[in-house]
Amino acid sequence: MAEVLKETPIEGVALLKLNRPEVLNALSVPLRLELAAHIDELNLDPAVRAIVITGDEKAFAAGADLTELKKRTVRDAQTRESVAAWVALRACQKPVIAAVNGFALGGGSELAFHCDIIIAGEGAKFGLPEVKVGIMPGAGGTQRLVRAVGKFKASRYLLTGDLIPAEVAYTMGIVSEVVPDDQVIPHALKIASKIAALPPLAVQAIKEAVGLGPDASLDTALALERKTFQLLFTTEDRDEGIAAFLEKRKPVFKGR
Repeated sequence: MAEVLKETPIEGVALLKLNRPEVLNALSVPLRLELAAHIDELNLDPAVRAIVITGDEKAFAAGADLTELKKRTVRDAQTRESVAAWVALRACQKPVIAAVNGFALGGGSELAFHCDIIIAGEGAKFGLPEVKVGIMPGAGGTQRLVRAVGKFKASRYLLTGDLIPAEVAYTMGIVSEVVPDDQVIPHALKIASKIAALPPLAVQAIKEAVGLGPDASLDTALALERKTFQLLFTTEDRDEGIAAFLEKRKPVFKGR
């Protein structure tokens, strides 16, 4: 049975569902490979303009598969299979939305942190509890959390392994929005559909600037923004967007 289910619930939007409910969607290597394959495929599909990743009502993903981790060697951790999903997500040019219900722990939190937008249910709980089993986050948790909330707030949870309730995560700046649990996927799909209707080259440019800018000096980041802004003036979508606005009609963006 597939460990990641792919659906197209709305035009232009792909929905990926982690499908290991018996272990709270623990991120086994086979699941990560399937997820990477789907992300790579969707990234090249011009019909897809936004991606939503979700789990089920109990868990987005409850971290790495501890059965695998118990057997893992240093060499195993260095293989391409171990990092495939993270590489694919970092390379993805389409906006990715995490729709989080239940637990998002360890690698589950790190999976959400790789996304561009995080929609959490009121009952969702995030956390990086690796320290409790003698290891540490290994898929960007220490670095992405520090960049999102600062050293002192991040250390409070990294060093204790405590869980972070959805409302606290929102207050810290980890989560984009908190909604009722039964509205997580519908709301994420609504946002994805809104993005899918926008000019894809402009969306891609914004994602790139937001992703690269914080790690550069302000002058370099502003130069990246300025150059990308100027390049968008060469696109057909720019002409269509302005024409549609002036003609008071709905634009049709083609990604050109």
